[in-house]
Amino acid sequence: MRQVKGNIIAQKLARLMSGGQPRVLDLFAGCGGISLGFQAAGFRIDAAVEIDEIAARTHAMNFHKGLASDAFERHAKPRDITAMEPEEITAELGLGPVDEAFDVIVGGPPCQAYARVGRAKLRDVADHPSAFKVDPRGNLYLRYIHYVKATKPLAILVENVPDVLNYGGHNVMGEIAEVLTDLGYVARYSLINTAFHGVPQMRDRVFLMAVHKDLGTSIEFPKASRHMTLPPGYNGTRSVALKLVDLFAEGHFVEADHGNPDMDAPVTCEEALGDLPPITLHLEGKLRRGARRFDQPVPYPSRKKLPEYARRMRNWRDFEAPEDGLRDHVIRYLPRDAAIFREMPNGAEYPIAHVTAVRLWEQHIRSLEKSGKRVSGAEKQRLYRAMVPPYPVGSFPNRWWKLRPDFPSRTLLAHIGKDTYSHIHYDSKQARVISVREAARLQSFPDGFVFCGTMNPAYRQIGNAVPPLMAERLAAQIKIALDRAISGRMLAGTVVAAE
Repeated sequence: MRQVKGNIIAQKLARLMSGGQPRVLDLFAGCGGISLGFQAAGFRIDAAVEIDEIAARTHAMNFHKGLASDAFERHAKPRDITAMEPEEITAELGLGPVDEAFDVIVGGPPCQAYARVGRAKLRDVADHPSAFKVDPRGNLYLRYIHYVKATKPLAILVENVPDVLNYGGHNVMGEIAEVLTDLGYVARYSLINTAFHGVPQMRDRVFLMAVHKDLGTSIEFPKASRHMTLPPGYNGTRSVALKLVDLFAEGHFVEADHGNPDMDAPVTCEEALGDLPPITLHLEGKLRRGARRFDQPVPYPSRKKLPEYARRMRNWRDFEAPEDGLRDHVIRYLPRDAAIFREMPNGAEYPIAHVTAVRLWEQHIRSLEKSGKRVSGAEKQRLYRAMVPPYPVGSFPNRWWKLRPDFPSRTLLAHIGKDTYSHIHYDSKQARVISVREAARLQSFPDGFVFCGTMNPAYRQIGNAVPPLMAERLAAQIKIALDRAISGRMLAGTVVAAE
């Protein structure tokens, strides 16, 4: 075979051809949902950029835990992407020249930042030689693109909420695809619900994948592994999001595969959570208010046969369940609401919860009066305030929701860092909201994944994350594209000198 000295893309391919692992830079990394999925698919997580101090430390604790103290602290350092250049990161971490350091860039810039771009299309703004300086606080997509330009990756993954397809009159993901095309990439994006890919959660997200055109290959989205009919609310949200997507003329959008009725049903909440230890301390008067840490292991209950999903969460390579028991299995102290949680039917929302609370209050008043006690009007009002949630029924219909054991969960959001009423456990005997570890299970984080901080920050990190199982499925498709490019080069008889 003949040797040809090529450009940086060819040199990176040559490194992979010689057996090197694809190296990932995770931007807006959070606690590491995307990183975990890519690691599971055979990629190496070399660096991450995350501004939140607790999430950055969580990421380091899980992906760089074997390093010496000084090296670990460099990875655990929070980094502001608006204030840090790509070459500063590679220099700090000892990763060499910035354009040689990474093979893949992944991440999800916050959608809200796009508002700062104004009415101009992203590709017009991005063409400016100092585009990211237009407003470095807000134009985080421009920073993402700036990092792409500097690091010259072979492949790219971008993730965001469905609103990114119809944000202030812009299809932001379509415009990102246009910019990446201008930079020499073949880009495709799709609106995917994770329930079709083995995650026990109905979570709609937009994913863009791109590969450099010099690879001589294209990128394909994974086929559905499960099938379901989404509830009507999800279809309405998807219709609004897709309003600005030109399904015929654009060329970048790919309709997601939804499988067929002959396929397996989605992973249910029971399959995801049913093997975990019950929590009843709050019913026994042994739970108090305050921040809770995760230093108390809880033994798994004995169970002869585990669902496939539970086995994966316990046996994820390098993140196996701790031998001494489950960590992070802690809940919020909500003494007023346990009786409501118990009486609510599965699948019920806040209006039913409110009706249930009023019924319990009425029953309590009748019980007091039947016992011979005289209950004044003022006392009835006091008891009402103590027993019935104060939120207007019409204003927050989705604020509360009780899981269905036979169905996937609704979307987990960062808001669970403030309250967890959106995910009330389906087991009425436990009469509680889901624990931190149960939130992690619904998001497909394995039991051996460690969260830094106390309960509320852990909930928030989980709600913000990309489900690792979904990331793994996307990473597998990128790996296929890279392997296809390597095979093509080998068949052509060309070896590129990697310098």
